[in-house]
Amino acid sequence: MPGRTLPTILSTDVESRSTKKSCYVTRGIKVYDITPFLDDHPGGGDLILEYGGKDISEIMGDEVSHSHSESAYEILDEHLIGFVATEPIMKVVAESQHPDDIVPLPPNSSGVQELQANGAADELSTKSSYARTGMSSAEDLSVETDLTSDYRTHKFLDLNRPLLMQVWNGGFSKDFYLEQVHRPRHYKGGESAPLFGNFLEPLSKTAWWVVPTVWLPPVAYGSCLASTGLPSLAVTVAYWLTGLALWTLVEYGLHRGLFHIDRFLPDNRVAITGHFLLHGIHHYLPMDKLRLVMPPTLFLALATPFYKLAHTVFYYDWYAATAVFCGGIFGYICYDLTHYFLHHRTLPSYYRELKKYHLQHHFADYENGFGVTSRFWDRVFGTELQPPKVVKTA
Repeated sequence: MPGRTLPTILSTDVESRSTKKSCYVTRGIKVYDITPFLDDHPGGGDLILEYGGKDISEIMGDEVSHSHSESAYEILDEHLIGFVATEPIMKVVAESQHPDDIVPLPPNSSGVQELQANGAADELSTKSSYARTGMSSAEDLSVETDLTSDYRTHKFLDLNRPLLMQVWNGGFSKDFYLEQVHRPRHYKGGESAPLFGNFLEPLSKTAWWVVPTVWLPPVAYGSCLASTGLPSLAVTVAYWLTGLALWTLVEYGLHRGLFHIDRFLPDNRVAITGHFLLHGIHHYLPMDKLRLVMPPTLFLALATPFYKLAHTVFYYDWYAATAVFCGGIFGYICYDLTHYFLHHRTLPSYYRELKKYHLQHHFADYENGFGVTSRFWDRVFGTELQPPKVVKTA
């Protein structure tokens, strides 16, 4: 979503745009210039022109007339050009002591609350929010949070101050903490919110390129070393690919069983703070570029037990165990890079679908969809996310 950078357009201007040369339509407060799409509409441009300058929420949601797919709504979003202030909204603005919280549209969180209090919030959106996250789409993950209003409303963490000690000293119950940490916030255009607030701050940030830079050389070395003690290159590759395949299960298991231990999380501040540092901060600030991939020190701590496990399971051959472990570490590298790119890059077709799937885990249902590099284990264990339901009524 473009935040508060698109213009607020006069309703009279919108209503006048109903010709082939210039055709606007609205859904709620959103204005779309669909002039370029007129010739491409499956039902013909004339059908759209009937609704030029008008709200199309009802007709797009009319199952009898024609059922519109999710793709139709995605195409519509590509033509978003601004927002229109409807009469109920302008009435609230006229009576408000803080009209700048509401206009220019869309309103900030304080403005939304004022509109809700005055019964005008229904004008804001054509999509319903998911109750657990407060989000309605992946675009919402990048809508900047009003830091002061967010803290005043939710009484959770003040993003203007270092977060760690607020979690430690907050006295939050487990239920309240889990409810709040899974409601995504977006800090100052994607910057990193203060965590420690001192000289330790840089240690909490890791650029994506650090992962391959640090871990690819040891993986290459270990793989070559393993090959010197195994009968053939084919055998080495077979063990290495076994490790890579096992990683996909480890990835799923860690994400579901450790990072999302939510239900079994002890209700005390040690456990809550540990959860926040390990994965909670990622759900709280999912578009933070520097707290997305795993810091090398943390990964080393998590990888050490798996090194010992590989050499326990493949006890009969040190070289075979090393090849398996190196394949697994390569899988981790692919996982962390994929995770970063799903959040922050435009990707080829397969990965675009994977991106939609993973971001749905953030904005809609964090209790399912634990696979990041694939959906395979989600399907096996019954935690696959279903496509989000398109809500077609205003």
